[in-house]
Amino acid sequence: MSLASPALDVSGLRDYAYEWAVVDVETSGLVARRDRVLSVAVVTLGPDGVQTGEFSALLNPGCDPGPVHVHGLTSERLRGAPVFGDIAGEIAAMLQNRVLVAHNAQFDYDFLAHEFARAGLRLPVAQRLCTLALNRRVDPPTDDLRLGTLAAHYGVTQLAAHDALDDSRVLAGVLRGTLRDAAQLGLPLPLVACPPRQDPKFTPRSPKASCDFRNPGRLTADGPLVQGMKVAVTGETATPRPELIDRIAAAGLNPMSSVSRHTSVLVTNDDASGSAKARRAHAEGVPVIDELTFLRLLGDVRPGNRHGGTTGAPALIPAPVLAPAAAPASVTAPVTAPPVTGEVAPPPASPVPPPVAIPPAREPRKAPVPSGAPGKPLAGRRVLVLGGTHPEAVAARTRVVELGGSAAINLSASVTDVVLLAGGAADRRMRRITSLEFPTHEAAWIEAPTTEPHRDRSGRGQAEHVLPRGGVVDLPHGQASAVPWTVTATWGQQTDCEIDIVAFVVDEDEQVPFDEDFVFYGAPENPAGTVRILGDGPTEQTVSVSLGSLPPSVGRVVVAAAIDGEPTFGDVGAIQITAGPGTSAAPLAQSTLDAATTERTMLLVELYRRGPLWRLRTVGQGYDHGLGALARGYGVDVAD
Repeated sequence: MSLASPALDVSGLRDYAYEWAVVDVETSGLVARRDRVLSVAVVTLGPDGVQTGEFSALLNPGCDPGPVHVHGLTSERLRGAPVFGDIAGEIAAMLQNRVLVAHNAQFDYDFLAHEFARAGLRLPVAQRLCTLALNRRVDPPTDDLRLGTLAAHYGVTQLAAHDALDDSRVLAGVLRGTLRDAAQLGLPLPLVACPPRQDPKFTPRSPKASCDFRNPGRLTADGPLVQGMKVAVTGETATPRPELIDRIAAAGLNPMSSVSRHTSVLVTNDDASGSAKARRAHAEGVPVIDELTFLRLLGDVRPGNRHGGTTGAPALIPAPVLAPAAAPASVTAPVTAPPVTGEVAPPPASPVPPPVAIPPAREPRKAPVPSGAPGKPLAGRRVLVLGGTHPEAVAARTRVVELGGSAAINLSASVTDVVLLAGGAADRRMRRITSLEFPTHEAAWIEAPTTEPHRDRSGRGQAEHVLPRGGVVDLPHGQASAVPWTVTATWGQQTDCEIDIVAFVVDEDEQVPFDEDFVFYGAPENPAGTVRILGDGPTEQTVSVSLGSLPPSVGRVVVAAAIDGEPTFGDVGAIQITAGPGTSAAPLAQSTLDAATTERTMLLVELYRRGPLWRLRTVGQGYDHGLGALARGYGVDVAD
């Protein structure tokens, strides 16, 4: 059964009929707040999929054009071209009252938003659609989801890759084909609301440098400042605040924008001010000193211990050895990663275990046979389970993985089998499943499946590694450093509650080096641009991590999920995780995490160092508390 249709006409698809503006930009780099647009193209389509207009322009960015070997746009070629502000009006007219469409849409949207902000204008986009996210939902039988690969699959001719105008024309054809397949599967479009971005916070800013030293603990009475100490400042200061922060960082201390139990000292000239930082410092027992005392101590900061186990010059006075502060009752210590590839961590005894010390590394255990290995009855198959109670569905999906398959949570073109538990025949997706002739099975089939050879999926139906909860895989050594790695979390398309994917960039002490290394919807990128949250749709979010650019102080990146409001992950059901190099390459690993019941936050994945390698571990541990408590466990204070 093939969903691809040679006729790419989308007329008559009422739920998919919008005014579209298909966009592509070529840029001088990958960070929107720092780099510039070199060329831009827009192709407009009507609700019937027919092209109504197009526009393209080369631009003078006023900077080095960056990777010329990718886009071919040299400084000589761009010399004399208009600046973005000169053509912003034409771009705005084509985007007005249309859905912006792009392949990896947040990238193009962010670059356009920054360019419009620099020009003092508002980007007139209310909604966007990512064709990469839409094709992840459709999951066509292709080796990957790169634009050229999808163009070949949908029968669209590509003439010049990385040419903005040709890429926009190609993407328009891919959009038509993808909409046709999505309509056949009955998939909702992953439209993303785009609020206006013209506030000062959206303008370019300088990245904050990471502190090179481990936090030695709190300032002691009559003791010195030691490199790595976390310093917060509140209230009016005689020294201009930016200058004071620069002096703190230059001394090897770690300036923080909030106070937590891991803060070493709070600097304030008005201890009775009642500011939020002062109140928190008193509540946590954080030492408080005035500005003059701090400046005196700043003249004699003692050497600290560098991240990664190396030490600097000997300290004149040893850094104080402090017992770890007790976590709040609802916060547990972050889960540590197992030491050996293939090791599967045992599940926790309780969804919310009491605070524990981090255990030493365990002895290696024999690695289990990888899921999807030849000889297992469901190897290479993707099974969708419908119906049943929550525990029954969890058990069925766990059984699928044990038998070598991958457990789907949504209907897509890559599904090879459907298992019907009690009530599954009444699922609203059954009409599509029947009309498209997906193989269906009764509940007993999952115990001893008999399968016919399934159609060639060209490797797209299942990732190279299907990991159980606690499973570990090494990331390819060279590839891990060369490209950003992405972790995508997907949940049921019928989910109506808000789920936020967040990331904590933590050091050897399992603490964020500074507050901005807590990446979430309100701050979707850390200052260095190495970790980003990508909003791909209402039921899908991606964390992008540039592992090769992370400083030595970073020991791991923890990806977690939090539910807004009263629902729990037991209400949501399974969370599917896929991870791979870049946003459109074939995934290296995937996992389905769905053992949760009453939890409101869940640790999903850890990317962590093990010697010269980076590893990925699926976690699947949940907590009943909210995001604020989880963040405080990693040393950052946020409002619940």
